[in-house]
Amino acid sequence: MLSSGLNLDLITDLPKLEQIEINGVRHYTAEDGSIETPYPSVTTVLSADQSKNAGLQKWRERVGEEEANRVSHMATTRGTAVHQIMEDWILGQEPKTKPMPIHMQTAAGLKAFADQHFGTVKAVEAQLFSHHLRTAGTVDLVAEFDGEMAIIDWKTANWPKKRDQINNYFMQESAYAVMFEERTGIPVTKLVTLVAYNNGTQMFVEKRDDWIGGFLELREMYDTQLQSMLQSEGASANA
Repeated sequence: MLSSGLNLDLITDLPKLEQIEINGVRHYTAEDGSIETPYPSVTTVLSADQSKNAGLQKWRERVGEEEANRVSHMATTRGTAVHQIMEDWILGQEPKTKPMPIHMQTAAGLKAFADQHFGTVKAVEAQLFSHHLRTAGTVDLVAEFDGEMAIIDWKTANWPKKRDQINNYFMQESAYAVMFEERTGIPVTKLVTLVAYNNGTQMFVEKRDDWIGGFLELREMYDTQLQSMLQSEGASANA
């Protein structure tokens, strides 16, 4: 039993994955050879949604490259720090470096939700893949949420999110749910997104089956875009 009140019953025999880059994007292979052709990461597949990419590009053009890079770096640093704080806390281990007070404050809201809703923990920062989805990635947390096994995703933001702004979060989590069941045989039907922002924390609870169809559409879209890019590169090389 941890001081947080969470029980650890971790699955320790998941295949180890190796991250590689292909065409400049993240892919995974398995050390035991169980992935014959490298699988794109979940986030790489989600990038096939051109509407999201277009919105991000417009924002970069509006604020300028220097400011966009500064904000992106700060967001990445904060997200990485908060994820590490939560991992250390759940596993009951001492942090390797002292977290910044602002990051500790952000994580405090996530810990409060965890103490209130979480039960037995099955996986923390676990590498997963699915032959069915042909994708791989690292899930933040798989644990009981109000007594039901759930994929739990930590997110950080500068301000509260609206549900229709974060559909990609839910699709990402639905893919993790399928990957976890495929690797372990344990069904996971609930998706929980916790968003920690400057002055509070939000919780969104969704169902896997409401979002996995959207992920599968993006998986097919990613293949189509990749094939088009390769054909274009081949035509340019032969020109």
